[in-house]
Amino acid sequence: MSPTTTPQPAPRTPGDGPGAPSPLSGREREEALLSAALQHLRGGRPVLAEVHGPPGIGRSALLERAAVLAGQAGIRVAAAQACPEETGLPYSLAAELHRDLARSGHAAAPQPLQGPWEPERAALCRVFLAAARTEPLLLVADDLHYADQASLRWLQALGRRLAGTSLMLLTSRSDAAPAAPEDRIDACPLDGEHTVARHTLALGPLPDPAVSHLLARAWDTPADPVFREAAARAVDGNPALLRSVTIQFACNGWRPTTDHLPRLADCTADAVRQRTRHTLTVLPEELRAVLRVIAAAGPDCTGPMIAALTGAHAPRALARLSGTGLLLPGDRPAFRHPAAAETVLAGLSVESRETLHSRTAAWAYRAAAPDGAVARMLLGARPDGAAWAVGLLRGEAARHRAAGRTADAARLLRRALREPAPPAQRVPLLTELAVALLPSDPGAADRHLRQALLTPADATAGPAWVRAAELLVARGDMAAAQPLIARAAERVAPDGDDAGALRALYWLAEQSEPEAAHELDSLPVPPLPPEPAGAAEAAAAAWRTALRGQDIGLARRLARTALAPAARRTVPLLLQVAACHVLVLSGDHEEACTALDTVLVRAQYADVRPVAGLALLVTGLAELGRGRPGAASDALERAQETMFGNCRSPFLTPGLIALAALVRLEQGDPDEAEGLLALAQPYGTAAGLAGALLFYARGRTRLARGHRERALADLLECGRRLLARQVTNPAFLPWRWVAASACGAPADDPVAAGLLAEEQHLARAWGVPGARPGAAADAGRPPAGPGAAEPADRRTPDPTLGTGGHRNQIRSGRPPAARAEDRRAEELRPPPRSAPAPAPRQELTVAELRVAALAADGLPNRAIASRLSVTPRTVELHLTKTYRKLGIQGRAELAAALGHQPKATS
Repeated sequence: MSPTTTPQPAPRTPGDGPGAPSPLSGREREEALLSAALQHLRGGRPVLAEVHGPPGIGRSALLERAAVLAGQAGIRVAAAQACPEETGLPYSLAAELHRDLARSGHAAAPQPLQGPWEPERAALCRVFLAAARTEPLLLVADDLHYADQASLRWLQALGRRLAGTSLMLLTSRSDAAPAAPEDRIDACPLDGEHTVARHTLALGPLPDPAVSHLLARAWDTPADPVFREAAARAVDGNPALLRSVTIQFACNGWRPTTDHLPRLADCTADAVRQRTRHTLTVLPEELRAVLRVIAAAGPDCTGPMIAALTGAHAPRALARLSGTGLLLPGDRPAFRHPAAAETVLAGLSVESRETLHSRTAAWAYRAAAPDGAVARMLLGARPDGAAWAVGLLRGEAARHRAAGRTADAARLLRRALREPAPPAQRVPLLTELAVALLPSDPGAADRHLRQALLTPADATAGPAWVRAAELLVARGDMAAAQPLIARAAERVAPDGDDAGALRALYWLAEQSEPEAAHELDSLPVPPLPPEPAGAAEAAAAAWRTALRGQDIGLARRLARTALAPAARRTVPLLLQVAACHVLVLSGDHEEACTALDTVLVRAQYADVRPVAGLALLVTGLAELGRGRPGAASDALERAQETMFGNCRSPFLTPGLIALAALVRLEQGDPDEAEGLLALAQPYGTAAGLAGALLFYARGRTRLARGHRERALADLLECGRRLLARQVTNPAFLPWRWVAASACGAPADDPVAAGLLAEEQHLARAWGVPGARPGAAADAGRPPAGPGAAEPADRRTPDPTLGTGGHRNQIRSGRPPAARAEDRRAEELRPPPRSAPAPAPRQELTVAELRVAALAADGLPNRAIASRLSVTPRTVELHLTKTYRKLGIQGRAELAAALGHQPKATS
């Protein structure tokens, strides 16, 4: 029916003009359908349309757009929105529609209501039908899920009477509260589609181009592509979430750049929480209980679990909840966003929430769910003493730790410690928690280790006590470790492997920090015997024997006892590292490196980073002793990777810095060595043997740079620290020899002469290869300066530059290329022979003399080969024969042996 009066134009909004783009990006299809329906309405064909979708999907915005389109088409509009506050007030929605129709200016608009209104349903239908027969009318009712029952029944009656009118009834409802069959609004069954047009519009997520378009409209400048993609993923095509995010960004003045991606995640989580709280108000208690179970169980929730814990029919409940937009599609119910699950559980008290987690975990355990799923449920559960809980949490923590997820492992172990477990079970839990905390919080890890050693338990806790003691000693906490280890040793069987391991670790700590020993420890821990029977104690005895330089054969035999395959199970890895270091000091580098590789693999498997770091430090010293600075540098890099972040400690870090400096010195770069040592300022007063190594490296570096007095002070401090721990073996650190070099000529300095004499005496007592009787007669001739060579019969090997070998400790004047070729020539040289005496100089051939003279001038092997038109291999062979005939040990002694004055080389 055509209108009897000319409609007044409705107010226009942006995008309302003819041909203007729609403000609803991504809803072009729905808008076109509504426009077509309005055109049919103008032609006299009534329309019944319903819009539905999850919360926040844009239902109200589409209805508002339909009202704007109706105004552009000259169609009167009466609109109202139901609200939860008026759900129990009869005819509240109908009254609002009646008032809006009265204000609309419709030709047949009713009079405004005066006072309380209690209409009769049929009379109210006649009012709107009469208006629609006079002029086309769009009736909009939003959020019908909040409508009161009287208004809903009136709208149903109105829908059955649409035939023959120009009335379009447009409603919307949230999928979170779908209409029951008795609440649906339908046309009269006798009316066909040609009489009353019917449309149902299901709104889904916005496509990504629409999200990008809305983001572009929200800011003056275009959003970064990365930010735009992240926003599209975060809001999941929900316009309400997108609008909330853009409003928060605008209020805070944030721009859509990659720098603000963390804020995007926070804003999205806030919007999800707000939408979830709104959705929960629509749902009945039965569905809210289902959501709570899904939130507590996480992604491992199942239909049978829902049915068992809530009593609801799971398929029907999940079908109803699918319209909320909170859950992911799929067979297993799970929330789209963690913030939604948090909001669902936030409505419960702490006690109710913990009880719910306990029930879900217990059901999942009985149903043989994966351990990871049960462990996640137990994290929020109340400790109830279930016999299976501690073992399950501990096993899952071990899997997380093996995968590098130490924070997750620590969280599970803390939860396990809340269970009322027996003391013998708490000790390994505390130790494993300390291991998990080492990378992030070493201070807390040390506290848990001390607590593990203090926890009283029976002898079954022995292995856990051993591991805790090993980690505490490896961390360098010697003062705390000694009394705690002494107490733990009293609780285990005195003749067992655990007791032997604890005693050996106590002796190891005592050797490193003898001043930390307590009088109370003397009774439970006996003195270390020279040759103990147990393998673990043999490692401690080998270490002490080697440091004191008493008997190289005994130390080597004890170390091999501790490293035997049969002893690996009973000897802690830290003691095996000490035994490997003994082999390094005895010159058995190949054997030591092989054993260190085995220890390192086991330490990494057990995830004991401090022990692995010490093993790599010893490996680096061994490689440096073999004349392989490149391999030592590789070991150092692996150690730094192992001890990344907070794993570094004042006990191990000085040793790693010292090793790095010694490698740079060996590579001929004292400047870089000095720069590395500057990083050791926080560890300048570090105690223990690593601190002594640091002072030794600093002294050598300063000596190489010509700072004799400062070098001597560092070297004497190194010696003082070593002597305080009864470390006299020069194979560990030859500080006396280097200190004598810093003093000057022994003929003029009795201190230098005394240091050299004592060094040779101690080296001979230890039995270092290459130390020969009668060498003390040459003790009065020290090297003239830091770059001078030392006579072969008076040199004491430096473990950091070739323990058990025959190389000069200070070579600051040699070019790196020449020194590298020296090492290659030395590797080709056979071991020294005690007899016969070296051949005299006259036995050298002419070719050997020519090569030797050029080498004495400082030319590298390749330059000699180029000058003589021979191969570098030929030069190496001539030099090897020359060293053997002259009875010298390397290129540095070549000029003195030939009586040759080196020429300046360029």
